[in-house]
Amino acid sequence: MNYSKTCYILFAFMASTLLAHGVHAQQAKAPVPPNEKPTENTSEGSPDSKETESNETGKDQQAREIRLAKYLSGAKFVGNFTIEGQSDKLPKPEAYTISKCEKLPQPDMYRLTARIKYGDIDSEVPLDLKILWAGGTPVITMDAFWIPGMGTFGARVLIHANRYSGTWQHDEVGGHLFGVIKKD
Repeated sequence: MNYSKTCYILFAFMASTLLAHGVHAQQAKAPVPPNEKPTENTSEGSPDSKETESNETGKDQQAREIRLAKYLSGAKFVGNFTIEGQSDKLPKPEAYTISKCEKLPQPDMYRLTARIKYGDIDSEVPLDLKILWAGGTPVITMDAFWIPGMGTFGARVLIHANRYSGTWQHDEVGGHLFGVIKKD
């Protein structure tokens, strides 16, 4: 199997994301202790929240989910991937676009419509993926995710400050991925 194809498809899922790094909506802010000045978030557009899940209300969580879906809609993941066991080779470039992201009714589930371009394949595919939160950081999570005609994939893609990074797996082959998230 062509590993470049595998990574490309995985990126499409993460551009989802995945991959995991910014929202243009107003950011939620943690309460400021007395006698301290509030700090500004320097990662404009990032979906990362300084709040933790433990002090977040249902309304705050819903707002965070909406910000993430808005950020990922129209996001382009541009970066590189590596293949484990091939450390003598340079990372390979990849780019993936998520045309639309929407929060599904199920907890932690999002539908990402990702454009997959590889060889003769050029189509948008809706992918129902789990995005979990590590504190205020979204992590695209795939476990044994089967795509007809392409195979089974796994991934963890962290989104932070308009960048993404993570690991990918396709059957017995895997590696790392990393890059930036661009919005037009």
